[in-house]
Amino acid sequence: MKESKKKVKAAAFDAAFDRGETVAGHLDLAGAKARYPVQRINVDIPRELLEKVDREAARVGVPRTSLIKVWIAERLERTGT
Repeated sequence: MKESKKKVKAAAFDAAFDRGETVAGHLDLAGAKARYPVQRINVDIPRELLEKVDREAARVGVPRTSLIKVWIAERLERTGT
């Protein structure tokens, strides 16, 4: 049986995200696909840094890999790459 998601308006969703609330429950990712072909990589990260990444990912309610990908994309966008 398909789980129903509670619908919220975009402004309420954005406000909840900005407050650091978990918003993952409002997303339907069943049909989500990567926009680009994916290349798996391995990166060695110091444990202390990874723990900080994990805390931030938990705070915003996303997986660590998603957060890392967004951060990389944002940084590249800022540098014009």
